[in-house]
Amino acid sequence: MPLIAVHGSKVAYSDRGNGPAAVLLHSSAGTRAQWRSLTEMLEGKRRVLAPDLRGYGESGGRPGTPDLADEAAIVGALAARAGGPIDLVGHSYGGAVALRFALEQPEMVRSLTLIEPVAFHLLQQGWAGRDWLLAEVQAIAAAVTRDRNGAGMSRFVDYWNGSGTWASLPEDKRSGLTRYAATVAENFAAAVAEAIPLETYRQIQAPALLLRGARSPAPARRIVALLGSTLPNARIVTVADAGHMLPLTHREIVNREILAHILGAERTVELQAA
Repeated sequence: MPLIAVHGSKVAYSDRGNGPAAVLLHSSAGTRAQWRSLTEMLEGKRRVLAPDLRGYGESGGRPGTPDLADEAAIVGALAARAGGPIDLVGHSYGGAVALRFALEQPEMVRSLTLIEPVAFHLLQQGWAGRDWLLAEVQAIAAAVTRDRNGAGMSRFVDYWNGSGTWASLPEDKRSGLTRYAATVAENFAAAVAEAIPLETYRQIQAPALLLRGARSPAPARRIVALLGSTLPNARIVTVADAGHMLPLTHREIVNREILAHILGAERTVELQAA
């Protein structure tokens, strides 16, 4: 498994396929394995780079609390290694990281796919009557931060996957998720602490696909709506009967939408260059 040093710690990533690069960023409490089926679909057309974000899978953590800029540096390092603009895909926390990178280095993003990015800071920017959305998220974050054991992670898993999900998991899976509790708490803190105004994201010119589930928690759906009305070249796709984990539960639909978006962005670039 290849490793790359980013800000003093080792980041593991998979590297498959050939062609222009695509970088895939997983959700909190996940690993690059989340993208196995999408990688198989893309690798005949793209060089697919999928890292384990800090503290997950085979990647090390970093002293202190990483912020989104620190996580975005992972994308920058992989994009530099690939040697050109990338098709960037991020889900949940990975989506928040992708959004930060697209703002920092827009020239390096050929296309952007955000699947319910947890850009929680957008929920605290003066949306009257919407305070409950942020409060809902903060309650889950507080549970994970306070109870870094089965109790905290049980609330986290059930919130994003549906009530009863934690109870249905085998004990080894619960233990594995519990080991990520401290990192999940750090992810929440990073996503809430971001201080970029919504209007600033208008600077992102890349074609953007925003995916959400029709049954996802209201805060996640609201963030997609805010970004969809702000990013200048954005398109929202809502997947019926899907929740927050739609890249796993509805992978065929999601993968098909992502592939079409990436290839469509490529054709646009070719036409502009002709």
